[in-house]
Amino acid sequence: MNLKKILIAVDNSTCSEKAAKTGYELAKNFGAEVALVNIIEPMPATMNQDLTLAPVFLESYDNSEEHSHQLLKEMENTYGNGIKTTYLSVVDTAAHGIIQQSDEWGSDLIVIGTYGRTGLYHFLMGSVAEHVARKSACPVLIIPNKADV
Repeated sequence: MNLKKILIAVDNSTCSEKAAKTGYELAKNFGAEVALVNIIEPMPATMNQDLTLAPVFLESYDNSEEHSHQLLKEMENTYGNGIKTTYLSVVDTAAHGIIQQSDEWGSDLIVIGTYGRTGLYHFLMGSVAEHVARKSACPVLIIPNKADV
């Protein structure tokens, strides 16, 4: 396996920290570069009577973009150890955004964490990691939250 570009999907959770740690370790071992991707899921917009977005939505979006960049920077500072890192932050649904960013960046591997939820929650919400693994054009390494990394 020749890994030159590793995309690591992160959010503000312990399972994504484990994914980041593992992804950066792989990048170090293979001499690969990393892209950290954080998806800002769209909030339902409320419309004013004149069909403009309500100011609350715009403030929330600005804050999400700022927080996303801050999260990516923290992940790189914690796990990056000088590895070349690209930040990718887009507004999209989680699975679609990760796959699209991977395709556009040309990833050789996607590393993603999973909560490992089961039962009704899993049935209703699905699994982003499973969806990414099924639809991705490149291999996907799923790091379970229970993993000791």
